Amino acid sequence: MYDNICIAKELNNPSWLTESKLSLIRHYSTEGLYLDAVRALDSIRPQAYKHGLLTSYYSVYKQLYLFYSASNDFFPPEYFLYQDSLLMATDKNSNVYPFLVAEKLSDTEHSKEARDILLPLFDAAEEGSHLQAMLANSIGRTYRGENNYEMQKKYFALSAIGDVKNAVREHESFRSLAIACYQTNDIERAYKYISQSMEDAIFTNFNMRMIEASQFFPIIEKSYQQKLEKEKNRFFYLAILTGVIAVFLIIGIIYIYRQMNKLAAIRKSLSDTNAQLNQINEEAVNMNRELSESNLLKETYITQFLHVCSLYVKKMEKYQSLLNKKAMDRQLEDLYKILKSRDMIDNELKELYGLFDKIFLNLYPNFVEELNKLLPDEEQFKLKKDDSMTAELRMLALIRLGITDSSAIAEFLHYSIKTIYNYRTRLRNKALVRSEDFENEVKKIGKHFN
Repeated sequence: MYDNICIAKELNNPSWLTESKLSLIRHYSTEGLYLDAVRALDSIRPQAYKHGLLTSYYSVYKQLYLFYSASNDFFPPEYFLYQDSLLMATDKNSNVYPFLVAEKLSDTEHSKEARDILLPLFDAAEEGSHLQAMLANSIGRTYRGENNYEMQKKYFALSAIGDVKNAVREHESFRSLAIACYQTNDIERAYKYISQSMEDAIFTNFNMRMIEASQFFPIIEKSYQQKLEKEKNRFFYLAILTGVIAVFLIIGIIYIYRQMNKLAAIRKSLSDTNAQLNQINEEAVNMNRELSESNLLKETYITQFLHVCSLYVKKMEKYQSLLNKKAMDRQLEDLYKILKSRDMIDNELKELYGLFDKIFLNLYPNFVEELNKLLPDEEQFKLKKDDSMTAELRMLALIRLGITDSSAIAEFLHYSIKTIYNYRTRLRNKALVRSEDFENEVKKIGKHFN
């Protein structure tokens, strides 16, 4: 600026010289050199009037008292005086005039009328431009008198975004946004924005902005530190509470774990007991079946035994009568033949075996079929044409009935003990199961007998 003044003097251009001095005086006001600025303005008033620079002259004067009011929290009468002078000197058709009118309305608490002028201009401005940022800042200021902090935050935020996009750091948008956030108890954002405002003011060496920011920075910083302290205390107590809960949780987990172990032990004990009960029940059921089978066998064979005995007694009576008659008739030769003959014995054995086969196969109709599953094809049994069993089948039938003594089997079948032993050994060796398990498997045939 001093160079511009020197150049204007060398070129002997009074208009440029006056403009340069006005720029210097504007700088004085931003640096807070109000007395120097006033003396300089008073000294160039005639030149400003002469060279048609009254609008710039009044603008600098208005700015001076605006900055002065920011330091003293009130508008001096001179501010309004030069504001009115600037309005009168400004062409009503210029782009600046609506701004000046809106500013005047806002300063005199006619906020709604000011917004009616500024909002159409804001909508018409290019999005993100410096002009739109300035309009947003002006609109935000109109809401101050109404204490509408939400709308202040909206438009000051738009202004700050525009300033950032246009690399403008000589601004008040961040400071105003910080104050609005502080009023709505958004301390963290307020501290962030006031810090940015102070940083930009220091970077640009704009003393007026530094003074403005420094008025609120301690207040917001104190609130921010108090909030941090509260959060720190809250986290501290929360950590203690979390620790206590964790201790109780661990105790609860240990208790639950022990209870689960006890429950598992009880369940295992119950399971073992249940298994034992099932085994006992199964044994009881099997025993009951065996008793039922034994009872049925006893009933069946006793009934048949009594029947056979009755028939045998009748046959003996007839036989005795026959022998007695032969003796009385002196038919000694016929008597001798009858006594010597085995026909009667053979017939009786045949009837006995036939009756045994009939009773056994009635009790165990699938005996032969099930028995053949234990033997290879070449050793499997078949009933005779008259549905009677072979001697080996009768031997196995007796084993199924629980008669396992070879001498008892041999006596019933009228075979030698050696023959019975050979039968049993051969079948055990030929069986499809282990030889020692063969006769046990035979005993299991027809567990659910008819």
